[in-house]
Amino acid sequence: MSVTTRQGLPEELVSSSTFLLKRLGYTAKDRAMRAYEEEGLHPYHFGILIALDQGSHETQGAIADALGYDRGQLVGLLDELEERGLVERQRDPNDRRRHLVQLTADGKRRLRRLRSLSRELEDDFLEPLTEAERQKLHTLLLKLAAKHEPRCAPYQPS
Repeated sequence: MSVTTRQGLPEELVSSSTFLLKRLGYTAKDRAMRAYEEEGLHPYHFGILIALDQGSHETQGAIADALGYDRGQLVGLLDELEERGLVERQRDPNDRRRHLVQLTADGKRRLRRLRSLSRELEDDFLEPLTEAERQKLHTLLLKLAAKHEPRCAPYQPS
């Protein structure tokens, strides 16, 4: 006889850490999508604004590569950000094939709001955990990222 959880999920699934990571990931993504849509943006826009704020990703190609976005998709996202007055693009004077991208003053203000929103979403999602548990979870996630998604793992010079 199989055991099920209160919500009818088979215990065998709930006992799987990867199953829980997937389900919780879907839940976190859905919450983020709704919150960013209320701001008139998408989480992908947030990633672009952060990359630009770091100052090291000023070309469209560098932004796409840093974030793992398809270059064609990035162009559309930048179009949306430019239409909202959050970024500006101009041709690179040293290479007319490239576009340089920078945050506008409105983009910087919006990024501050989105950072606050991101913290609110994380705090709400992780609310059942103590600060120590949050730190431990983050440490464990970074360890998994080092193996399975190195782009997310902290840089460790050789």
